Amino acid sequence: MDPHEGRTEMKAWDAIVIGGGHNGLVNACYLQRAGLDVLVVEKNDWVGGAATSRELTPGFLYSNCSYVCSLFRPEIMRDLELPRFGLQVIAYEGGAVFTQDGDYLANYRDHHAHRREFARFSRRDAEAYDRYSRDVTRQCRFIQPLLMRTAPDPTSFKPRDLGELLYLGRKFAGLSAEEMALTLRFWTMSISDFLDEYFETDVIKANFALSGIIGTALGPMSPGTAYVLLHHYMGEVDGSVGAWGYARGGMGAVTRALAASFRASGGTICTGAEVDHVLVRNGKARGVVLAGGEEIQGKLVVSNADVKRTFLKLVEEKELPDIFLRRVRNFKIRGSSGKVNIALDSLPEFPALPKDSPVYRGDMHFTDSMERMERAYDDWKAGRWSADPFLDMVIPTTLDPTMAPPGKHFMSCFVQYAPPKVNGRDWTDADRDGFAESVISQIAEYSPGFRDRIVHMEVRTPRELEAEVGLTEGNIFQGELTFDQLLFNRPVPGYAQYRSPVGGLYMCGSSTHPGGGVMGAPGRNAAAEILRDLAKSTSHMSPAHDVI
Repeated sequence: MDPHEGRTEMKAWDAIVIGGGHNGLVNACYLQRAGLDVLVVEKNDWVGGAATSRELTPGFLYSNCSYVCSLFRPEIMRDLELPRFGLQVIAYEGGAVFTQDGDYLANYRDHHAHRREFARFSRRDAEAYDRYSRDVTRQCRFIQPLLMRTAPDPTSFKPRDLGELLYLGRKFAGLSAEEMALTLRFWTMSISDFLDEYFETDVIKANFALSGIIGTALGPMSPGTAYVLLHHYMGEVDGSVGAWGYARGGMGAVTRALAASFRASGGTICTGAEVDHVLVRNGKARGVVLAGGEEIQGKLVVSNADVKRTFLKLVEEKELPDIFLRRVRNFKIRGSSGKVNIALDSLPEFPALPKDSPVYRGDMHFTDSMERMERAYDDWKAGRWSADPFLDMVIPTTLDPTMAPPGKHFMSCFVQYAPPKVNGRDWTDADRDGFAESVISQIAEYSPGFRDRIVHMEVRTPRELEAEVGLTEGNIFQGELTFDQLLFNRPVPGYAQYRSPVGGLYMCGSSTHPGGGVMGAPGRNAAAEILRDLAKSTSHMSPAHDVI
Protein backbone atom coordinates (compact mmCIF):
# COMPACT_ATOMS: atom_id res chain seq x y z
CA MET A 1 0.00 0.00 0.00
CA ASP A 2 1.11 3.53 -0.71
CA PRO A 3 2.17 4.80 2.71
CA HIS A 4 0.75 8.22 1.86
CA GLU A 5 -2.71 6.95 0.96
CA GLY A 6 -5.33 9.11 2.65
CA ARG A 7 -2.94 12.03 3.26
CA THR A 8 -3.00 13.52 -0.22
CA GLU A 9 -5.72 15.97 0.78
CA MET A 10 -5.56 18.61 3.48
CA LYS A 11 -8.70 17.79 5.42
CA ALA A 12 -9.91 17.00 8.91
CA TRP A 13 -10.85 13.37 9.34
CA ASP A 14 -13.84 12.54 11.49
CA ALA A 15 -11.66 10.13 13.47
CA ILE A 16 -7.99 9.12 13.48
CA VAL A 17 -7.17 5.74 15.02
CA ILE A 18 -3.57 5.32 16.23
CA GLY A 19 -2.39 1.75 15.65
CA GLY A 20 -3.56 -0.89 13.21
CA GLY A 21 -3.73 -3.74 15.71
CA HIS A 22 -6.92 -5.76 16.03
CA ASN A 23 -8.63 -3.44 18.54
CA GLY A 24 -7.75 -0.37 16.50
CA LEU A 25 -9.16 -1.98 13.36
CA VAL A 26 -12.31 -3.18 15.15
CA ASN A 27 -12.87 0.35 16.45
CA ALA A 28 -12.25 1.86 13.03
CA CYS A 29 -14.63 -0.61 11.35
CA TYR A 30 -17.52 0.28 13.65
CA LEU A 31 -16.91 4.03 13.35
CA GLN A 32 -16.63 3.84 9.56
CA ARG A 33 -19.80 1.76 9.29
CA ALA A 34 -21.56 4.36 11.43
CA GLY A 35 -20.92 6.99 8.77
CA LEU A 36 -17.68 8.60 9.96
CA ASP A 37 -14.68 9.20 7.71
CA VAL A 38 -11.95 7.26 9.52
CA LEU A 39 -8.17 7.10 9.07
CA VAL A 40 -5.99 4.42 10.69
CA VAL A 41 -2.31 5.34 11.07
CA GLU A 42 0.13 2.48 11.65
CA LYS A 43 3.88 2.85 12.27
CA ASN A 44 4.83 -0.44 10.60
CA ASP A 45 4.61 -1.12 6.88
CA TRP A 46 1.87 -3.67 7.61
CA VAL A 47 -1.22 -3.76 9.81
CA GLY A 48 -1.90 -6.24 12.56
CA GLY A 49 0.00 -5.16 15.67
CA ALA A 50 0.42 -8.33 17.75
CA ALA A 51 -1.83 -10.31 15.36
CA THR A 52 0.31 -10.59 12.24
CA SER A 53 1.50 -13.23 9.79
CA ARG A 54 4.81 -12.57 8.06
CA GLU A 55 7.07 -14.57 5.76
CA LEU A 56 10.53 -14.21 7.29
CA THR A 57 12.07 -17.15 5.46
CA PRO A 58 10.94 -18.38 2.02
CA GLY A 59 7.74 -20.42 2.07
CA PHE A 60 7.06 -20.16 5.83
CA LEU A 61 4.37 -17.91 7.26
CA TYR A 62 4.95 -17.01 10.90
CA SER A 63 2.34 -15.95 13.47
CA ASN A 64 4.88 -13.61 14.98
CA CYS A 65 3.26 -12.69 18.29
CA SER A 66 -0.34 -13.87 18.90
CA TYR A 67 -0.57 -17.45 17.74
CA VAL A 68 -3.99 -18.96 18.57
CA CYS A 69 -7.56 -17.78 18.26
CA SER A 70 -10.52 -18.19 20.62
CA LEU A 71 -11.25 -15.00 22.53
CA PHE A 72 -12.35 -12.99 19.49
CA ARG A 73 -15.98 -12.14 20.11
CA PRO A 74 -18.39 -13.89 17.73
CA GLU A 75 -20.68 -10.84 17.84
CA ILE A 76 -17.92 -8.74 16.31
CA MET A 77 -17.12 -11.41 13.74
CA ARG A 78 -20.75 -11.35 12.60
CA ASP A 79 -21.15 -7.56 12.69
CA LEU A 80 -18.07 -6.97 10.56
CA GLU A 81 -18.68 -9.99 8.27
CA LEU A 82 -15.17 -11.30 8.80
CA PRO A 83 -15.77 -14.77 7.29
CA ARG A 84 -16.80 -13.00 4.07
CA PHE A 85 -13.38 -11.34 4.11
CA GLY A 86 -11.51 -14.62 4.50
CA LEU A 87 -11.36 -15.37 8.23
CA GLN A 88 -11.59 -19.07 9.05
CA VAL A 89 -10.77 -20.57 12.45
CA ILE A 90 -9.85 -24.27 12.73
CA ALA A 91 -10.38 -25.82 16.17
CA TYR A 92 -7.67 -27.74 18.01
CA GLU A 93 -7.98 -31.50 17.96
CA GLY A 94 -5.92 -32.23 21.03
CA GLY A 95 -2.97 -31.27 23.17
CA ALA A 96 -0.58 -32.75 25.71
CA VAL A 97 1.55 -32.20 28.77
CA PHE A 98 4.73 -34.31 28.67
CA THR A 99 6.01 -35.73 31.93
CA GLN A 100 9.63 -36.17 32.90
CA ASP A 101 9.22 -39.93 33.27
CA GLY A 102 8.47 -40.33 29.55
CA ASP A 103 4.68 -40.37 29.75
CA TYR A 104 2.18 -37.67 28.76
CA LEU A 105 -1.27 -36.39 29.69
CA ALA A 106 -3.39 -35.95 26.57
CA ASN A 107 -6.11 -33.36 26.02
CA TYR A 108 -9.02 -34.21 23.75
CA ARG A 109 -11.90 -32.15 22.42
CA ASP A 110 -14.35 -34.81 23.55
CA HIS A 111 -15.26 -34.34 27.22
CA HIS A 112 -15.59 -38.08 27.94
CA ALA A 113 -12.28 -38.93 26.27
CA HIS A 114 -10.68 -36.18 28.31
CA ARG A 115 -12.15 -37.64 31.47
CA ARG A 116 -10.92 -41.16 30.64
CA GLU A 117 -7.42 -39.79 30.14
CA PHE A 118 -7.52 -38.20 33.59
CA ALA A 119 -8.62 -41.54 35.04
CA ARG A 120 -5.38 -43.04 33.71
CA PHE A 121 -3.60 -40.88 36.32
CA SER A 122 -6.26 -40.58 39.02
CA ARG A 123 -9.85 -41.82 39.21
CA ARG A 124 -10.51 -39.22 41.86
CA ASP A 125 -9.36 -36.44 39.52
CA ALA A 126 -11.46 -37.84 36.70
CA GLU A 127 -14.50 -37.59 38.95
CA ALA A 128 -13.52 -34.06 40.01
CA TYR A 129 -13.21 -32.92 36.39
CA ASP A 130 -16.99 -32.62 35.96
CA ARG A 131 -17.26 -30.52 39.11
CA TYR A 132 -14.34 -28.34 37.99
CA SER A 133 -15.86 -27.80 34.53
CA ARG A 134 -19.22 -26.92 36.07
CA ASP A 135 -17.75 -24.37 38.49
CA VAL A 136 -15.53 -22.67 35.89
CA THR A 137 -18.43 -22.54 33.43
CA ARG A 138 -20.56 -20.88 36.11
CA GLN A 139 -17.90 -18.19 36.52
CA CYS A 140 -17.78 -17.74 32.74
CA ARG A 141 -21.53 -17.23 32.61
CA PHE A 142 -21.25 -14.55 35.27
CA ILE A 143 -18.46 -12.54 33.61
CA GLN A 144 -19.04 -13.16 29.89
CA PRO A 145 -22.00 -10.75 29.48
CA LEU A 146 -19.80 -7.98 30.93
CA LEU A 147 -17.23 -8.24 28.15
CA MET A 148 -19.30 -6.27 25.65
CA ARG A 149 -20.63 -3.71 28.15
CA THR A 150 -18.93 -0.53 29.29
CA ALA A 151 -17.89 -0.80 32.93
CA PRO A 152 -19.93 1.52 35.17
CA ASP A 153 -18.34 4.37 37.10
CA PRO A 154 -19.27 3.65 40.74
CA THR A 155 -18.75 7.31 41.68
CA SER A 156 -21.17 8.59 39.04
CA PHE A 157 -24.87 9.38 39.43
CA LYS A 158 -25.52 9.33 35.69
CA PRO A 159 -28.51 7.14 34.78
CA ARG A 160 -26.42 4.82 32.59
CA ASP A 161 -23.86 4.21 35.35
CA LEU A 162 -26.57 3.63 37.93
CA GLY A 163 -28.29 1.25 35.54
CA GLU A 164 -25.09 -0.72 34.96
CA LEU A 165 -24.42 -0.91 38.69
CA LEU A 166 -27.94 -2.22 39.19
CA TYR A 167 -27.31 -4.76 36.41
CA LEU A 168 -24.17 -5.96 38.20
CA GLY A 169 -26.02 -6.04 41.51
CA ARG A 170 -28.87 -8.11 40.06
CA LYS A 171 -26.42 -10.59 38.54
CA PHE A 172 -24.63 -10.99 41.85
CA ALA A 173 -27.89 -11.17 43.81
CA GLY A 174 -28.98 -13.98 41.50
CA LEU A 175 -26.27 -16.19 42.96
CA SER A 176 -26.79 -18.33 46.00
CA ALA A 177 -24.87 -17.44 49.18
CA GLU A 178 -22.42 -20.25 48.44
CA GLU A 179 -21.96 -19.12 44.83
CA MET A 180 -21.33 -15.53 45.99
CA ALA A 181 -18.59 -16.70 48.32
CA LEU A 182 -17.04 -18.91 45.65
CA THR A 183 -17.10 -16.06 43.11
CA LEU A 184 -15.37 -13.61 45.43
CA ARG A 185 -12.76 -16.22 46.34
CA PHE A 186 -12.25 -17.18 42.71
CA TRP A 187 -11.49 -13.63 41.60
CA THR A 188 -8.78 -13.19 44.23
CA MET A 189 -7.18 -16.61 44.82
CA SER A 190 -4.19 -18.22 43.13
CA ILE A 191 -4.64 -20.79 40.39
CA SER A 192 -2.63 -23.21 42.56
CA ASP A 193 -5.03 -22.92 45.51
CA PHE A 194 -8.04 -23.10 43.20
CA LEU A 195 -6.88 -26.30 41.51
CA ASP A 196 -5.95 -27.88 44.85
CA GLU A 197 -9.65 -27.83 45.69
CA TYR A 198 -10.37 -30.23 42.80
CA PHE A 199 -7.31 -32.27 41.84
CA GLU A 200 -4.53 -34.26 43.49
CA THR A 201 -2.25 -35.09 40.52
CA ASP A 202 0.62 -32.73 39.64
CA VAL A 203 0.41 -33.12 35.89
CA ILE A 204 -3.36 -32.56 35.83
CA LYS A 205 -3.01 -29.40 37.90
CA ALA A 206 -0.16 -28.24 35.66
CA ASN A 207 -2.36 -28.87 32.63
CA PHE A 208 -4.97 -26.36 33.87
CA ALA A 209 -2.58 -23.93 35.57
CA LEU A 210 -1.02 -22.78 32.31
CA SER A 211 -4.09 -20.64 31.55
CA GLY A 212 -3.66 -18.88 34.89
CA ILE A 213 -0.12 -17.66 34.24
CA ILE A 214 0.15 -17.21 30.49
CA GLY A 215 1.03 -13.65 29.57
CA THR A 216 1.12 -12.38 33.15
CA ALA A 217 3.97 -11.48 35.48
CA LEU A 218 2.68 -13.79 38.19
CA GLY A 219 3.38 -17.38 39.21
CA PRO A 220 0.81 -20.11 39.80
CA MET A 221 0.95 -19.47 43.54
CA SER A 222 0.30 -15.72 43.16
CA PRO A 223 -3.12 -14.40 44.23
CA GLY A 224 -5.31 -13.36 41.30
CA THR A 225 -4.15 -15.97 38.81
CA ALA A 226 -7.40 -17.94 39.04
CA TYR A 227 -9.15 -15.07 37.20
CA VAL A 228 -6.51 -15.15 34.45
CA LEU A 229 -7.54 -18.78 33.83
CA LEU A 230 -11.14 -17.60 33.45
CA HIS A 231 -10.08 -14.91 30.98
CA HIS A 232 -8.67 -17.61 28.71
CA TYR A 233 -11.57 -19.99 29.28
CA MET A 234 -14.23 -17.58 27.96
CA GLY A 235 -13.40 -17.93 24.29
CA GLU A 236 -15.15 -20.10 21.75
CA VAL A 237 -14.68 -21.61 18.32
CA ASP A 238 -17.81 -22.39 16.27
CA GLY A 239 -19.96 -22.15 19.39
CA SER A 240 -17.76 -24.47 21.47
CA VAL A 241 -17.04 -22.50 24.67
CA GLY A 242 -13.49 -22.84 25.96
CA ALA A 243 -12.21 -24.18 22.62
CA TRP A 244 -9.09 -22.81 20.90
CA GLY A 245 -8.03 -22.92 17.29
CA TYR A 246 -5.82 -21.60 14.52
CA ALA A 247 -6.74 -18.79 12.16
CA ARG A 248 -6.11 -20.23 8.69
CA GLY A 249 -3.15 -18.32 7.28
CA GLY A 250 -1.85 -17.39 10.73
CA MET A 251 -3.09 -14.77 13.15
CA GLY A 252 -2.59 -12.10 10.53
CA ALA A 253 -5.71 -13.52 8.90
CA VAL A 254 -7.74 -11.87 11.69
CA THR A 255 -6.37 -8.41 11.04
CA ARG A 256 -6.32 -8.88 7.24
CA ALA A 257 -10.05 -9.61 7.40
CA LEU A 258 -10.61 -6.59 9.65
CA ALA A 259 -8.62 -4.35 7.30
CA ALA A 260 -10.57 -5.66 4.30
CA SER A 261 -13.89 -5.05 6.10
CA PHE A 262 -12.76 -1.53 7.00
CA ARG A 263 -11.69 -0.67 3.46
CA ALA A 264 -14.86 -2.19 2.00
CA SER A 265 -16.88 0.33 3.98
CA GLY A 266 -14.70 3.22 2.78
CA GLY A 267 -12.02 3.46 5.46
CA THR A 268 -8.41 4.48 4.86
CA ILE A 269 -5.24 2.93 6.30
CA CYS A 270 -1.83 4.62 6.22
CA THR A 271 1.11 2.35 6.98
CA GLY A 272 4.64 3.57 7.66
CA ALA A 273 3.06 6.42 9.62
CA GLU A 274 4.46 6.52 13.16
CA VAL A 275 2.73 9.00 15.46
CA ASP A 276 5.09 11.28 17.37
CA HIS A 277 2.38 12.94 19.46
CA VAL A 278 -1.29 13.80 19.66
CA LEU A 279 -2.07 17.36 18.61
CA VAL A 280 -3.89 19.05 21.52
CA ARG A 281 -5.28 22.57 21.42
CA ASN A 282 -7.30 24.17 24.22
CA GLY A 283 -7.62 20.85 26.02
CA LYS A 284 -9.01 18.98 22.99
CA ALA A 285 -7.42 16.50 20.59
CA ARG A 286 -7.23 18.00 17.10
CA GLY A 287 -5.25 15.33 15.26
CA VAL A 288 -1.82 13.75 15.29
CA VAL A 289 1.71 14.74 14.36
CA LEU A 290 3.77 12.05 12.62
CA ALA A 291 7.42 11.31 13.34
CA GLY A 292 8.39 13.19 10.18
CA GLY A 293 6.58 16.32 11.36
CA GLU A 294 3.46 16.03 9.20
CA GLU A 295 0.23 17.11 10.90
CA ILE A 296 -3.00 15.22 10.22
CA GLN A 297 -6.15 16.96 11.40
CA GLY A 298 -8.90 14.97 13.08
CA LYS A 299 -12.10 15.83 14.91
CA LEU A 300 -11.31 13.07 17.39
CA VAL A 301 -8.42 10.68 18.06
CA VAL A 302 -8.58 7.08 19.27
CA SER A 303 -5.45 5.42 20.65
CA ASN A 304 -4.98 1.67 20.35
CA ALA A 305 -1.62 2.00 22.14
CA ASP A 306 -1.42 0.97 25.79
CA VAL A 307 -2.24 3.51 28.48
CA LYS A 308 1.39 4.23 29.37
CA ARG A 309 2.49 4.71 25.77
CA THR A 310 -0.54 6.89 25.06
CA PHE A 311 -0.30 9.28 27.99
CA LEU A 312 3.38 9.19 28.90
CA LYS A 313 4.73 9.40 25.33
CA LEU A 314 2.06 10.65 22.92
CA VAL A 315 0.44 13.37 25.06
CA GLU A 316 2.33 16.25 26.69
CA GLU A 317 2.37 16.10 30.48
CA LYS A 318 0.94 19.62 30.80
CA GLU A 319 -2.31 18.47 29.17
CA LEU A 320 -3.05 15.90 31.90
CA PRO A 321 -4.07 16.14 35.57
CA ASP A 322 -1.38 15.17 38.07
CA ILE A 323 -3.50 12.48 39.73
CA PHE A 324 -4.26 10.89 36.36
CA LEU A 325 -0.56 10.84 35.44
CA ARG A 326 0.33 9.28 38.79
CA ARG A 327 -2.22 6.51 38.31
CA VAL A 328 -1.04 5.86 34.76
CA ARG A 329 2.54 5.55 35.97
CA ASN A 330 1.40 3.11 38.67
CA PHE A 331 -0.64 0.96 36.28
CA LYS A 332 1.06 -2.45 36.22
CA ILE A 333 2.42 -3.37 32.78
CA ARG A 334 5.19 -5.90 33.41
CA GLY A 335 6.69 -7.95 30.64
CA SER A 336 6.93 -11.64 31.43
CA SER A 337 7.04 -13.54 28.15
CA GLY A 338 8.72 -13.99 24.79
CA LYS A 339 8.23 -15.88 21.55
CA VAL A 340 10.39 -18.30 19.60
CA ASN A 341 9.03 -19.04 16.11
CA ILE A 342 10.65 -21.93 14.28
CA ALA A 343 10.58 -23.15 10.68
CA LEU A 344 11.11 -26.94 10.52
CA ASP A 345 12.00 -29.15 7.57
CA SER A 346 9.78 -31.96 8.90
CA LEU A 347 7.34 -32.72 11.70
CA PRO A 348 9.25 -33.23 14.97
CA GLU A 349 8.94 -36.61 16.65
CA PHE A 350 8.04 -37.02 20.31
CA PRO A 351 8.69 -40.65 21.33
CA ALA A 352 6.15 -40.41 24.17
CA LEU A 353 3.30 -39.84 21.69
CA PRO A 354 1.66 -42.44 19.45
CA LYS A 355 2.30 -41.76 15.78
CA ASP A 356 -0.40 -39.55 14.19
CA SER A 357 -1.84 -38.78 17.63
CA PRO A 358 -4.38 -35.89 17.58
CA VAL A 359 -2.46 -34.22 20.39
CA TYR A 360 0.02 -32.95 17.77
CA ARG A 361 -2.84 -30.78 16.52
CA GLY A 362 -3.10 -28.68 19.65
CA ASP A 363 -0.92 -27.06 22.30
CA MET A 364 1.85 -29.02 23.99
CA HIS A 365 3.72 -28.35 27.23
CA PHE A 366 6.69 -29.80 29.06
CA THR A 367 6.13 -28.28 32.52
CA ASP A 368 4.42 -31.09 34.39
CA SER A 369 4.08 -29.66 37.89
CA MET A 370 3.12 -26.48 39.71
CA GLU A 371 6.51 -26.53 41.39
CA ARG A 372 8.34 -26.27 38.06
CA MET A 373 6.13 -23.35 37.02
CA GLU A 374 6.82 -21.53 40.27
CA ARG A 375 10.57 -22.11 39.93
CA ALA A 376 10.44 -20.64 36.42
CA TYR A 377 8.72 -17.60 37.93
CA ASP A 378 11.44 -17.36 40.59
CA ASP A 379 13.95 -16.77 37.78
CA TRP A 380 11.82 -13.89 36.47
CA LYS A 381 11.70 -12.30 39.94
CA ALA A 382 15.51 -12.53 40.06
CA GLY A 383 15.76 -10.69 36.71
CA ARG A 384 16.64 -13.75 34.59
CA TRP A 385 14.87 -15.62 31.84
CA SER A 386 13.73 -19.03 33.07
CA ALA A 387 16.37 -21.73 32.92
CA ASP A 388 13.55 -24.31 32.75
CA PRO A 389 10.89 -22.28 30.94
CA PHE A 390 7.21 -22.95 30.57
CA LEU A 391 6.40 -23.33 26.85
CA ASP A 392 3.04 -23.20 25.15
CA MET A 393 4.07 -24.95 21.94
CA VAL A 394 1.87 -25.37 18.87
CA ILE A 395 2.43 -26.63 15.33
CA PRO A 396 -0.41 -24.98 13.37
CA THR A 397 0.72 -26.55 10.10
CA THR A 398 -0.68 -29.89 11.32
CA LEU A 399 -4.09 -28.35 10.56
CA ASP A 400 -3.23 -25.41 8.30
CA PRO A 401 -0.93 -26.36 5.40
CA THR A 402 -0.94 -22.78 4.05
CA MET A 403 1.78 -21.72 6.51
CA ALA A 404 4.67 -23.88 5.22
CA PRO A 405 5.84 -25.70 2.07
CA PRO A 406 4.58 -29.30 1.62
CA GLY A 407 6.06 -31.65 4.20
CA LYS A 408 7.51 -28.81 6.28
CA HIS A 409 6.14 -27.21 9.42
CA PHE A 410 5.94 -24.02 11.45
CA MET A 411 6.20 -24.19 15.25
CA SER A 412 5.26 -21.37 17.61
CA CYS A 413 6.58 -21.33 21.19
CA PHE A 414 5.15 -18.87 23.69
CA VAL A 415 7.65 -18.68 26.54
CA GLN A 416 7.35 -17.84 30.23
CA TYR A 417 9.27 -16.22 31.81
CA ALA A 418 11.28 -13.42 30.25
CA PRO A 419 11.86 -10.23 32.28
CA PRO A 420 11.65 -6.77 30.69
CA LYS A 421 15.25 -6.20 31.80
CA VAL A 422 18.00 -8.74 32.45
CA ASN A 423 19.55 -8.20 35.88
CA GLY A 424 18.40 -4.58 35.69
CA ARG A 425 19.91 -3.80 32.28
CA ASP A 426 18.59 -3.83 28.73
CA TRP A 427 18.54 -7.06 26.75
CA THR A 428 21.50 -7.72 24.46
CA ASP A 429 21.70 -9.95 21.40
CA ALA A 430 23.70 -12.43 23.48
CA ASP A 431 20.87 -12.51 26.05
CA ARG A 432 18.38 -13.13 23.26
CA ASP A 433 20.47 -16.05 22.01
CA GLY A 434 20.69 -17.50 25.52
CA PHE A 435 16.92 -17.17 25.92
CA ALA A 436 16.39 -19.03 22.63
CA GLU A 437 18.81 -21.76 23.67
CA SER A 438 16.83 -22.40 26.88
CA VAL A 439 13.77 -23.04 24.70
CA ILE A 440 15.47 -25.26 22.12
CA SER A 441 17.24 -27.27 24.83
CA GLN A 442 13.98 -28.06 26.55
CA ILE A 443 12.27 -29.17 23.33
CA ALA A 444 15.27 -31.30 22.37
CA GLU A 445 15.00 -33.21 25.68
CA TYR A 446 11.61 -34.56 24.55
CA SER A 447 12.20 -34.64 20.78
CA PRO A 448 15.46 -36.29 19.65
CA GLY A 449 16.91 -34.74 16.50
CA PHE A 450 14.88 -31.57 16.92
CA ARG A 451 17.85 -29.24 16.38
CA ASP A 452 18.61 -30.86 13.03
CA ARG A 453 15.10 -30.03 11.78
CA ILE A 454 15.43 -26.27 12.35
CA VAL A 455 15.50 -24.23 9.13
CA HIS A 456 15.06 -20.75 10.60
CA MET A 457 14.13 -19.08 13.90
CA GLU A 458 12.64 -15.76 14.95
CA VAL A 459 13.31 -14.89 18.61
CA ARG A 460 11.32 -12.18 20.35
CA THR A 461 12.15 -11.10 23.88
CA PRO A 462 10.31 -8.24 25.65
CA ARG A 463 12.80 -5.94 23.90
CA GLU A 464 11.57 -6.93 20.44
CA LEU A 465 7.92 -7.02 21.51
CA GLU A 466 8.16 -3.42 22.71
CA ALA A 467 10.23 -2.08 19.81
CA GLU A 468 8.39 -3.87 17.00
CA VAL A 469 4.84 -4.29 18.31
CA GLY A 470 4.64 -1.32 20.70
CA LEU A 471 3.82 -3.42 23.78
CA THR A 472 5.28 -1.67 26.84
CA GLU A 473 7.78 -4.06 28.47
CA GLY A 474 6.47 -6.72 26.08
CA ASN A 475 3.27 -7.24 28.11
CA ILE A 476 0.82 -8.95 25.76
CA PHE A 477 -2.28 -7.81 27.71
CA GLN A 478 -1.27 -4.10 27.83
CA GLY A 479 -1.54 -4.40 31.61
CA GLU A 480 -1.90 -7.06 34.29
CA LEU A 481 -5.30 -8.78 34.53
CA THR A 482 -5.39 -8.59 38.33
CA PHE A 483 -8.54 -7.76 40.31
CA ASP A 484 -7.32 -4.21 41.04
CA GLN A 485 -7.02 -3.57 37.28
CA LEU A 486 -10.38 -4.88 36.06
CA LEU A 487 -13.79 -3.38 35.28
CA PHE A 488 -14.03 0.26 36.48
CA ASN A 489 -10.37 0.23 37.55
CA ARG A 490 -9.08 -0.50 34.05
CA PRO A 491 -6.93 1.36 33.20
CA VAL A 492 -7.46 3.84 36.07
CA PRO A 493 -10.44 4.85 38.22
CA GLY A 494 -12.57 7.53 36.61
CA TYR A 495 -11.36 6.72 33.09
CA ALA A 496 -12.59 3.17 32.53
CA GLN A 497 -15.10 4.19 29.86
CA TYR A 498 -12.60 4.67 27.00
CA ARG A 499 -12.45 8.46 27.47
CA SER A 500 -9.49 10.49 28.72
CA PRO A 501 -8.85 13.85 30.41
CA VAL A 502 -8.24 15.32 26.94
CA GLY A 503 -11.47 16.09 25.12
CA GLY A 504 -11.89 14.06 21.93
CA LEU A 505 -9.09 11.63 22.83
CA TYR A 506 -10.26 8.06 23.44
CA MET A 507 -8.64 4.72 24.27
CA CYS A 508 -9.53 1.42 22.59
CA GLY A 509 -6.62 -0.90 23.37
CA SER A 510 -6.26 -3.83 25.74
CA SER A 511 -5.36 -1.53 28.64
CA THR A 512 -9.11 -0.84 28.78
CA HIS A 513 -12.00 -3.07 29.84
CA PRO A 514 -12.26 -6.06 29.44
CA GLY A 515 -8.52 -6.53 28.84
CA GLY A 516 -6.08 -8.35 26.60
CA GLY A 517 -6.05 -11.17 24.13
CA VAL A 518 -7.26 -11.08 20.52
CA MET A 519 -10.80 -10.33 21.65
CA GLY A 520 -11.85 -7.09 19.93
CA ALA A 521 -14.19 -6.11 22.77
CA PRO A 522 -12.22 -2.99 23.84
CA GLY A 523 -12.27 -1.67 20.27
CA ARG A 524 -15.98 -2.32 19.84
CA ASN A 525 -16.95 -0.93 23.26
CA ALA A 526 -14.89 2.21 22.69
CA ALA A 527 -16.66 2.78 19.37
CA ALA A 528 -20.02 2.53 21.13
CA GLU A 529 -19.00 5.22 23.63
CA ILE A 530 -17.63 7.50 20.89
CA LEU A 531 -20.88 7.23 18.93
CA ARG A 532 -22.89 7.99 22.06
CA ASP A 533 -20.84 11.14 22.62
CA LEU A 534 -21.32 12.19 19.00
CA ALA A 535 -25.04 11.54 19.24
CA LYS A 536 -25.24 13.87 22.25
CA SER A 537 -23.29 16.65 20.54
CA THR A 538 -24.99 16.41 17.14
CA SER A 539 -28.70 16.79 16.54
CA HIS A 540 -28.65 15.53 12.94
CA MET A 541 -27.03 12.12 13.29
CA SER A 542 -27.53 9.73 10.39
CA PRO A 543 -29.54 6.54 11.15
CA ALA A 544 -26.34 4.67 10.27
CA HIS A 545 -25.00 5.62 13.72
CA ASP A 546 -27.19 2.95 15.29
CA VAL A 547 -24.97 0.07 14.13
CA ILE A 548 -23.87 -0.83 17.68
